[in-house]
Amino acid sequence: MNSFSFPSRKLWFFHVFILVLSNYAVQIPLTIFGINTTLGTFTYPFIFLTTDLTVRIFGQHKARKIVFLATIPGLVLSYIVGTIFEHGAFQGFEYLTTFSYFVFRITVASLSAYAIGQLADILVFQRLRELKWWWPAPMASSIFGNLIDTLAFFAIAFYHTNDAFMAEHWFEIAMVDYAVKIAANIVIFLPVYGVILNYLTKKILGK
Repeated sequence: MNSFSFPSRKLWFFHVFILVLSNYAVQIPLTIFGINTTLGTFTYPFIFLTTDLTVRIFGQHKARKIVFLATIPGLVLSYIVGTIFEHGAFQGFEYLTTFSYFVFRITVASLSAYAIGQLADILVFQRLRELKWWWPAPMASSIFGNLIDTLAFFAIAFYHTNDAFMAEHWFEIAMVDYAVKIAANIVIFLPVYGVILNYLTKKILGK
């Protein structure tokens, strides 16, 4: 981290923060208009926003480094937070003395899906970043990266899990999660991406 500039460290911190927040939020089930989903559906897309901004500003090599350096802190903190707040409710700090298989599966699934999804996102984004328009790269990369990330995460975390609700509905929730992520990316995150990109380029990098 010593070789990172201040903007790089901020993006690294945001990666870790959203990863930990989403691993907590995915334990909280929601039913919206009769559709089963989780709170994590509305937090995790921020990771792709951060990754695409990282590639756009610093290039794919530094983006991969940031993803790599975020995985272990994200893994450790996700397990700690997930154990203390298992199933979304405060359990007490004494729960850290007992191994939680449920939280461990979520943490490992998140780590695997995060690494796979973000590297796929970087690969697609890098191919399209030189286009005249700024928006095709983040849109295409989020569509592809989110699909891989979502399927990998829910399959590893909840297939035959001891959480009856998630074990029964994981594939349904995964598809809803993916659809909501794509809709949110188009309606919310893509415009936000443009605003933040403009800010970082002008204010932080001095361009």
